[in-house]
Amino acid sequence: MDFNKRITLFLGHYGSGKTNLAVNYALWLKDKGNNTTVYDLDIVNPYFRTLDAKDVFEKHGIEIVASAWANSSLDLPSINPSTRGMIDDRRKFAVVDVGGDDRGAFALGRYESAILKENDYQMFMVVNKFRPETRDIDGVMEIKTEIETACRMKFTSILNNSNLGNETTAEDILSSLDFIDKLEKLSGLKCTATTVKRGLETQLEGKIENVMPIDLISYGNW
Repeated sequence: MDFNKRITLFLGHYGSGKTNLAVNYALWLKDKGNNTTVYDLDIVNPYFRTLDAKDVFEKHGIEIVASAWANSSLDLPSINPSTRGMIDDRRKFAVVDVGGDDRGAFALGRYESAILKENDYQMFMVVNKFRPETRDIDGVMEIKTEIETACRMKFTSILNNSNLGNETTAEDILSSLDFIDKLEKLSGLKCTATTVKRGLETQLEGKIENVMPIDLISYGNW
């Protein structure tokens, strides 16, 4: 992953692990001394969102911008006006957790022209081959097309986030590689990294390139 890109966008299917990656990435950026803001662009209340890590972000000096209705009893599509800061404030690194599929991508689309004009971003397609809707290449490609059409931007690369939560084994990770290789060829995108539950990386040493150890965080367990 390019830690020098000012804007990092995480998009993909519902349940692919975008939020978990956004949280990990924001903490990495901050650890490198970067002024970092997380933008929660889920426009409806999902089960798990970056705002749930608010206490962790505050502890590390990371700002979080989310809908005024986030984590409330109301389920209203809404974007915080301060989200514009990811475009206007170029002193800060922006980590953007975009809502699942094309519905969330529409929200990102309003910032498309400014993001492309600055041209200092990376847009990851987060893929978990173990999710029911993305178990086959055609399903992933359909979601890819829907998202890119909705936000009017193209993915820059793939993040292989294939996992079964805390039950994930090294064999599970290895079994995803052929799937991702086929996806690379069909989509024309390269896989930047394969994420693994922290602790598994030693079991995969020498078997896989670009391994990215991450903490798997569950809702309510920050």
